[in-house]
Amino acid sequence: MQLNIGIPEEVVRALKVPPQEAEAELRRELALALYRRGALPLGKARLLAGMNRRDFEEFLGQRGVPRHYGEEELEEDVRYARRGG
Repeated sequence: MQLNIGIPEEVVRALKVPPQEAEAELRRELALALYRRGALPLGKARLLAGMNRRDFEEFLGQRGVPRHYGEEELEEDVRYARRGG
């Protein structure tokens, strides 16, 4: 399932970012907000943000958002370690 959300044009203009960057900016901000309140684990939040794990973790740090380390992240780290890094 995919969810498409219509954003009014005046909201997009109010973002003060180039129109071609508006979707990416909104996706990052939504991912950050949902991760911050614990609604999304890191892996899903970074997918929503369209970022790799390292970049999303850096983004969290820039925004002062502490990293949650849940079961999904642990499993992802174990899979990564088993592949040999």
